[in-house]
Amino acid sequence: MKKIRVQFLLFVYDKTQKLYRKYFKKKKRQWQFNEKQLLEFREDSLGRKLGEFYKKHGFSMIPKMENHDVHHLITGCETNFEDEIAMQYLLLGNGKINAHLLAAIILGTIILPEYVKIYIRAYRKGQHMRAFHEWDFEGLLWQNFEQLKDFIQQKDTIVLY
Repeated sequence: MKKIRVQFLLFVYDKTQKLYRKYFKKKKRQWQFNEKQLLEFREDSLGRKLGEFYKKHGFSMIPKMENHDVHHLITGCETNFEDEIAMQYLLLGNGKINAHLLAAIILGTIILPEYVKIYIRAYRKGQHMRAFHEWDFEGLLWQNFEQLKDFIQQKDTIVLY
């Protein structure tokens, strides 16, 4: 039964993601890098980790949606549907709000309610992270991935006296 529910979510996602990019991302430009170029970044960089993410999952970059894939890396959310929905909850907790996100949360919760505890934990996790949902990560591809991730998760915050 779960397989049918996930297929339905996949169908809805496939039909709505182009509309989302057209209407919610119209001012955003696609990144100037491709998957192969990302793999040429320094080994510990965000760019390299993102390139490895695409290679590992067999994904290609979707124009104007590159930050979404960085969100997977930063949050540790996988790419299965329950984790996709959990990541939307995390982003809501982080301060992001738009119609597409709310629709994904509502539909995802209705279709996969057995993961509601995971969704609530993700929301709370997002509340405790630095607000990163509006960052343009293309300019940060050269940065050390672990340091960037720790900074967003508010680990080892440097205090200057």
